[in-house]
Parts: sequence; C-alpha cells; structure tokens
Amino acid sequence: MCGIVAAVGSRNIVPLLIDGLKKLEYRGYDSTGIGYLSADGRVVAERSLERVAQLEAQINEKHIEAMVGIAHTRWATHGAPALRNAHPMVSNSQGVSLCLVHNGIIENHDEIRTELAVAGYVFTSDTDTEVMTHLIHQHCVQGLDLYEAVYQTTKRLKGLYAIAVMRADEPHHIIGARHGAPLLIGVGERGNYLASDTSALLSETRKVIYLEEGDVVEIALDSYRIRSIAGDFVERDVHVSELSADAVSLGLFSHYMQKETFEQPEVVANTLEMVSGAQSISPLLFGAQADEVFQSTQNILILACGTSYHAAMVARYWIEEIAQIPVNVEIASEYRYRTSVPMANTLIITLSQSGETADTIAALQHAKSLHNGLGATTLSICNVPESALIRQSQLRFLTRAGPEIGVASTKAFTTQLCALFVLTLVLAKVKSRLSVSQENDYLQQLRHLPVAMAQVLLLEPQIVEWAKAFVDKEHALFLGRGIHWPIAMEGALKLKEITYIHAESYAAGELKHGPLALVDERMPVIAIAPNDVLIEKLKSNLQEVRARSGELYIFADRDTFIEPAEGVHVINLPDHAGMLSPILHTLPLQLLSYHTAVARGTDVDKPRNLAKSVTVE
Repeated sequence: MCGIVAAVGSRNIVPLLIDGLKKLEYRGYDSTGIGYLSADGRVVAERSLERVAQLEAQINEKHIEAMVGIAHTRWATHGAPALRNAHPMVSNSQGVSLCLVHNGIIENHDEIRTELAVAGYVFTSDTDTEVMTHLIHQHCVQGLDLYEAVYQTTKRLKGLYAIAVMRADEPHHIIGARHGAPLLIGVGERGNYLASDTSALLSETRKVIYLEEGDVVEIALDSYRIRSIAGDFVERDVHVSELSADAVSLGLFSHYMQKETFEQPEVVANTLEMVSGAQSISPLLFGAQADEVFQSTQNILILACGTSYHAAMVARYWIEEIAQIPVNVEIASEYRYRTSVPMANTLIITLSQSGETADTIAALQHAKSLHNGLGATTLSICNVPESALIRQSQLRFLTRAGPEIGVASTKAFTTQLCALFVLTLVLAKVKSRLSVSQENDYLQQLRHLPVAMAQVLLLEPQIVEWAKAFVDKEHALFLGRGIHWPIAMEGALKLKEITYIHAESYAAGELKHGPLALVDERMPVIAIAPNDVLIEKLKSNLQEVRARSGELYIFADRDTFIEPAEGVHVINLPDHAGMLSPILHTLPLQLLSYHTAVARGTDVDKPRNLAKSVTVE
C-alpha cells in the first residue's frame, strides 16, 4: 500500500518524482503529494485528492522546480481521504521546517501524540504520520541533525513504516528509514533516490540497494550512507534490477490487467524454465537443504491472503492426492489470532506476490515461534527476490511473473500455482510416491502448459460477448467442485474487485444447503465444468439452477457433453488438462471479469478502496 519516491538530483527532479508516482499507482491510493524545497529555502507540500495526473497539472501550473524532493501516494488507514490527511506531512515552527512521507502504521501513535500535545504541538490531521513528523521536529529543535533525529525517532516507534524526510536547513540530502515496509535506494549517475518499488526508478537507474529491517539511510547527490538498527554504519550490496522500463509499460494493451492476463503463457514458461527443460525434477529448486527437509516433512501448513489463499487451497488438493502429505491452509490475517496446535516436522509455506504482505509476514513469524523446537522449516513462494518474506525463510522458490501492476492479481496467481505444482511433484518424489513414468507425464504436461494457456486466451472474443450480459447485473454466483472450487472462489473475487458486482462462490454440492434460495433469472451463475470424475455430479447441480430459472454461463472442457440451450451458455475450453486444469480454467474467469469491468466503465487497474501491496494489517 502507498508509494514513496524521493530524489536528490543535479537537475529539476519534479518530473522524475511524478513519473515515479505514476509507476506506483498500481499499489492503490486515494491521495497524493510532493514535498520540495522552494527557491526561498522553505519546505513546501503540494497535495491532491485526485489522480497523479491532477497533481502533475497543479505543479505544472505553478511552474514548480526543485533539485531535492519527496513524493507519495496514500491509501487511507488513520484518517479519511482528505487534504488535511494527505502526505507529505509538514512540521514548521521554532526555526525548523521539515516534511515527511510514510507508508505503514504506527501502533503507539496515541501515546506519542499525547506527549507532543503537552509539549505544545498542534495536530492538523487525523494521521499517525503527523506524530512521527512532529517527533522528528522535536528532536531537531533540541539540536540534533536530521539523520540523528530520524534515528532516535525510530527507537520510539512501534509498528510498520517506511519513511522519507527532508529539512529546509539541510537542503542537500534526504533521510529514509524502514521497518516492516519496503524501501530501497536507487543509485544513479545524476543523483540518488529512495523508493518503495524498483519500478518507480527504472527511468533513472537499475542499480538498487534493498534496505534491511531497522536501517536508516541518508542520500545526497553523489553519496549515501546506511546505519543499521544497532547504530553502526554498514555497507549493503548493490543489485542490478532485471526489470526494464518496457516491463511496466502498457504497450498496445488498454489496461495493465489485460496485458498481464495475456503475458501468462510467457511468464509461466519463464517460471517453469528450469523444470520443463529437465529430464527429472530436483529438490534443489527450493534450496540446498530442501531434500533433507522434505524427507522429514510430515505435515504442511500454508499461510496466505486473498488470491494467494486460493492458490494455497488448490495446492492442498494437489499435495494430498499426489504426495499424500496432510495440508492445513490458513488465512494469514486470522491464523495468529487463534489458538492452534503445532505439529512436529511441519513445512511452513508462505505465499505472496510482493513478499511484503504484512499479515503473511506476521503469520510466518508467529508460526516460527509456535513451532520452535519441533523440526519445522519455512519455505516462501514469492515474485520478489529481495522481499522480507524471502529473507525470513529458509527455503524459497521465486516465480518469474515480472512486475504486476494491476491491483487484481492475474499472472502472479498462475505462476504461484505452477510453483506449488512443482513443489507437489518434488515432495512426492522425495517421499517415493511418484513413479518415473508419472514424473515424465507430469513434466510433459508442464512443458505443454504455456501453449495450452495461449489456446484458452484465444476464447477472448466469445467472452467479450458474455460480458455484455453482466453489465447491469448486481449479483453473481460462481460454482465449482473439487479442485476447481478454489478457482470458482478466485473468479468471484476478480468480479468483485474490478466490476463491483457482488459475487459469491460455492462448492456446487452446497447449492441445496442455502445458496439455491438466491437463484432466479436476475442472478447469473458461472460454473466451471472440467471433464473429471465429478462432472456428472456437477451436471446435476446445474440442473438444480435451471429448474429455478437461473441463467447459466459454463466454462466446459470438450467431451463434457454440455450443450447450449435456452438459459444455458457454454464456452468450450481445449481438452481437459488433468491436474493442471485449474490453471487453464483461471484464464477465462479473468477475462470475463476484465471485459465486464470495461463494459461497466470501472477503473480496471485501480479499483476503489483497494491496494496492490498490502503492507498494513
């Protein structure tokens, strides 16, 4: 959530800050702003409740230029979306003028607010961020320079934060700090930068330094220095990002969600590259110790949120059927708030696109504490190599989805599924539950998967026609059975996220236990009908819908013998893909949601009230 860009440059950096904010729009926001040093040496904040383009127009109208600045997109937590709550926050009194931008949540802000109010500070916003701003200001008034003031302030803070701060009478540098929320340094030839995300800086540099927990950093025009949580000045490795500016551009597509949906055959091929080109599958894909760990694994616990949770539910079917290891799937945001029973030799798996999901990180930490001494091992499946989740896990598998800009996840989900299927095969092989012929068959299916996905995407014109029927709908019901039930859940989530149509999903066998009461001619029912052992059971469930005048929209495999009829609309997918069928059936559900959103005129890539990288609870 939220986005930070900051720069100290040798020329006007305002266009760079605006460009960086545009690259971070995918993270979700409801206000935006820039802080800069004016020509007369004051800290000034320019804010907007509109899109970044509107902020840009405001700045251009005022002909604002600066060589040092901080910028922000805010997703409201403390305080409603309002100009008084938009960042940067400014503290300007007693000869000290500074401003600050912040991602995250400060849990002890009330306590500090009370102290500062007694000291005479007046609060003009409802945010926890203003508390930090005034606390840093107080340290500066007491004689500390900005770097030391920020460092001392971080010792008081409880919660999650990434911040960038600038001070009028120290005009040539910016201070940043991080704890639990991502922040990195961009090392450039014409200056140095801070950002929440590498994509914000690609137009300027691909050299980045990922800050570690508790780091406080100072950037200047031609230098930077990093102080660790222990107070020592340290060196951090410089990484050259593999991302390119083209990777985060729309190209010929109308929206990022559409672009990312159609990138899925390619990114799945990239994710499976080391598998599909091999003659056999190896535990080394997950780390040097994976073979030994998997040999001793007796139970699996998967922690995830949102779309990643649906991927985890699919994985439970795969792992229990093929590897025959019991799997427990937990919603990360709920897991650590209930009493659970730890089990010996548990493999704790976390899933996250960004690797910075606060609930998932907290759940991982809780699981590690709970399973301490019981032979547990942690494995993270993630799309970001230097993310917090990866750094906190013993084993890892990096998906290669590339940057995902659209808030509604598409390619991150399917690459997670691929990684989980590979894990299933490795576990089964290590446990001697996968024969050589089965391994060869599954590898062949994985090699064919990108081609099969591309064939499914060719169904887009038919799905566009279906979307027209959903434009005026307010409710929808998604049905699936067995391993496809989580895919129905994911389809309902996508429709909710970007079209604002209320959608629910059910295991089709549960229709008669309540949901059937909702079915009438006004509620479309979307069904996933793979040609598997449950197809006849599903057909009976669909007859229950038609008997109540429900309008059916069925994504069916060939040879299921489901024919179009009055009130029954059918799109046939390619032949059944066996265990990989859930991945193929995901694609048409994504396209249906996308084209329905386009037809309804909603903001596809930046749906209301949502954020891409959920770095707060």
